[in-house]
Amino acid sequence: MTAPVVVFAVGNPSRGDDAIGPVLFERLLVWLDREGLAQGFELIEDFQLQIEHALDLRGRELALFIDAGEGTPAPFSFRQVQAVAGITHTTHELPPEAVLQVYRQTEGSEPPTSFVLCVRGESFELGEPLSEMAEKRVQQAFVLLQALCREANGEAWSARVSSA
Repeated sequence: MTAPVVVFAVGNPSRGDDAIGPVLFERLLVWLDREGLAQGFELIEDFQLQIEHALDLRGRELALFIDAGEGTPAPFSFRQVQAVAGITHTTHELPPEAVLQVYRQTEGSEPPTSFVLCVRGESFELGEPLSEMAEKRVQQAFVLLQALCREANGEAWSARVSSA
């Protein structure tokens, strides 16, 4: 059975604050299991989004993309995204909007309601650990993630867009 919600956590754990996505992935994985909510979610961790991730959207009601960002409003932004044609990308790296567009093109239907949680990072140097500031922002973002997972529906998530 396909879980109704798919969560993509993107980032490189070896590049400082780029580890924000993988760190949230690990925390969410443990928390969902402990809360008895794991069956409603599929979590996917990767260094970056790729065309093939469009296939992971099949049969979903909601999709959430988690990533770190430079210049993102602190502590994080939470926004709804749509499929967008014409985004410049390579076959190796895609923004969430392009993954949704690939789904639309390959499946011939609209992708699930989708959101992006982008947590502000400060340092993305190779070999660096997660910064102290990023850790604080991860904790703040995790509070939002818990609330989203407790009420996993598009209407509830849309209501949180303006409050995040």
